[in-house]
Amino acid sequence: MINTLSEITQLWDKALLKIKERLSEDKIFDSFFEDSYIYQINGETITVIVNSALAVQLMRTKYYDLISDVVLELTETNFKLLFIQASEIQSGTATATPSVKKQEYFKDSSLNSSLTFDSFVVGPFNREASQAALLVARNPGKMFKVLYIHSNSGLGKTHLLHAIGNYILNEGNPNTKILYTSAQTFVEEYVKYSRGEQEAEPLKDYVSSYDVLLFDDVQFLSKKPKTQEMFFSIYEKMVNNGKQIVITSDKQPNEISDLEDRLVSRFNQGLVISIKEPDQNTCVQILEKKIESNGLDLSKFDESVLYFFAEKFSKNVRELEGALNRLIFHIVNLTNTDVVTLDVAAEAVQGLVGGNSIATQINEQKIINTVADYYSLIPSQITGKIRTGQIALARHIAIYLIRQELDVPLTKIGTMFGGKDHTTIMHAIKHVENELKTNPEMKEAVTQLQKRIK
Repeated sequence: MINTLSEITQLWDKALLKIKERLSEDKIFDSFFEDSYIYQINGETITVIVNSALAVQLMRTKYYDLISDVVLELTETNFKLLFIQASEIQSGTATATPSVKKQEYFKDSSLNSSLTFDSFVVGPFNREASQAALLVARNPGKMFKVLYIHSNSGLGKTHLLHAIGNYILNEGNPNTKILYTSAQTFVEEYVKYSRGEQEAEPLKDYVSSYDVLLFDDVQFLSKKPKTQEMFFSIYEKMVNNGKQIVITSDKQPNEISDLEDRLVSRFNQGLVISIKEPDQNTCVQILEKKIESNGLDLSKFDESVLYFFAEKFSKNVRELEGALNRLIFHIVNLTNTDVVTLDVAAEAVQGLVGGNSIATQINEQKIINTVADYYSLIPSQITGKIRTGQIALARHIAIYLIRQELDVPLTKIGTMFGGKDHTTIMHAIKHVENELKTNPEMKEAVTQLQKRIK
């Protein structure tokens, strides 16, 4: 006996699979069968909702025996089949009363209202992704029905997903139906659905009823063929109906192992955008915004602290913010200081950077900051690629001092200065050494700088 809502849902899902196998044309199934569902089972009568008057006619005549045989096969009961349109229920012309009630999936999925475009710091490394996300938010389902953003972990992909959803609701259409979910949550919902634990409408119909799907970390669908099959059906239905899908991943589509070729192909047909590692200036801006958002006075933080954090934790924005949170906790709860100096910051993040190298790491940044201050520059100009006279001179002196005072390996110095090779670093050092022999101004500058960094 079929009693529960999940049993009713699973019965028709299984019936549709068998019907599709026995039909000679996929287009017939897609047009007339795919959107159908059981409205109720009342005694020995099954009422099925179909999508048009023509579908009702075909089900009652041409395909009645086929459907009846499949249902008998699955239930071992000779049910009478009644086919109607949903409009007949709404208008009251159908006498049956519904026994299947919709129940939401993804109950714990929601947008984080604090993750907006305004709180997202844009730099060269993420500008394209930010621009694409904003275009999608302004025109959901219009310009790019599928946006695929990939990057290493912790670089802002999830922030952009939430920003898109928040923008649509706050600046676009507040009635837009938006679903944010991670791939892991989607897998969990699919497992509950396939086991019959979720008494609800079919998962595909539920998800595809949304106007916008924000899908995080799609790589977790790897090696899950059944879940991929469900996601593909949802993907196709939403795209064909002009809905918006935004996907994030830590890999490009064709780099995700054990992902169906048809999914890889669909993802690549969308707009695929990458986020690179952040540059130092953007990291500083992120830190400044984070400090102000915590209600702290930015002027009380030495600039050298921000640049040290930006240099040390620049590979991952999440790690960068975590290090700053540790510093904020340290100064609020463990110290009584008016100014956050490099020494205070060093004490706060001692465990994150490793005790043996902390002094050297701090002094490297201290030399760069001191040289920048001496020549009225900012540290990022010295470590950057601009080659104008004053900046190039300051850069050479900074390289020389780091080598002389700290004995840092040439390759490491090269990394600090934009990835320069050891030959370039050696050339800069030789240039300063030669100038010191004949140029009194250079000698005076180096002498003054050595005093300041002691």
